[in-house]
Amino acid sequence: MFDLIRAAIPVFLLSLLIEWAAYRHLSHDHDAPHEHFGYGTRDTLTSLSMGVGNVLINLLWKGAVVTIYAALYSLTPLRLPQDAWWVWVLLFLADDYAYYWYHRVSHEVRLFWASHVVHHSSQHYNLSTALRQTWVPMTALPFWLLLPLLGFAPWMVLLAQAWNLLYQFFVHTERVGRLPAPIESVLNTPSHHRAHHGSNDVYLDRNYGGILIVWDRLHRTFQPETEPVRYGLVHNIDTHRPVQVAFHEFAALWRDVRAARSWRDRLHYLTRPPGWHPER
Repeated sequence: MFDLIRAAIPVFLLSLLIEWAAYRHLSHDHDAPHEHFGYGTRDTLTSLSMGVGNVLINLLWKGAVVTIYAALYSLTPLRLPQDAWWVWVLLFLADDYAYYWYHRVSHEVRLFWASHVVHHSSQHYNLSTALRQTWVPMTALPFWLLLPLLGFAPWMVLLAQAWNLLYQFFVHTERVGRLPAPIESVLNTPSHHRAHHGSNDVYLDRNYGGILIVWDRLHRTFQPETEPVRYGLVHNIDTHRPVQVAFHEFAALWRDVRAARSWRDRLHYLTRPPGWHPER
């Protein structure tokens, strides 16, 4: 089956080179709003390494996903027409809403955060950051299982996931300021996503939308970009080693679970938000 994301890799790399050239030739040190403005060589190489690892792992994992979607689709009596425009509108909304909840849970439940934290581990914010993806993509599976059960053909679900990720690549930039208000009101924009990547208190756990920002407005998780963004984690990992970037939070989670004094605390370490600890 045609893979939109793999086909877009040359576009990603070309866009990254254009943005890098813009920083190099259109920016000056005294213009930099923060110390990690633009590109850092080791940081960019780490992001690219994480992206390559994600693509390779998904070569195998995507086969399992297709199999599961196809099995669910075969079990349901529901069938939505694949040539009706309104079905594609429904799919766009259903996929984006599924992404909202996947993204939100990935921040609010530590087991899921252990996978997603990779994407937030850079203290830079540029198009290479978009490629800094998890090596444990299995956490996304539950959030889209309803779509084939509702009658969306598996290939349509996979296509919707791909166009969502393709869109999100381009919001990872500081080269674009705020867009016109009607756009900022409806779509996830570079400004909204910069805030999402902030480790400032005001920005934590906000702006989960993929393409649309309306879900955040609906569920009161929206936060506009109101102050300079400090990128990275609350407690940065200070490493560029891909394996450590990929699995450091799983290792920390395992240490906490192993040291917990009760099974209840072990469960809470897995299911409560990052940073949770039992009361002393």
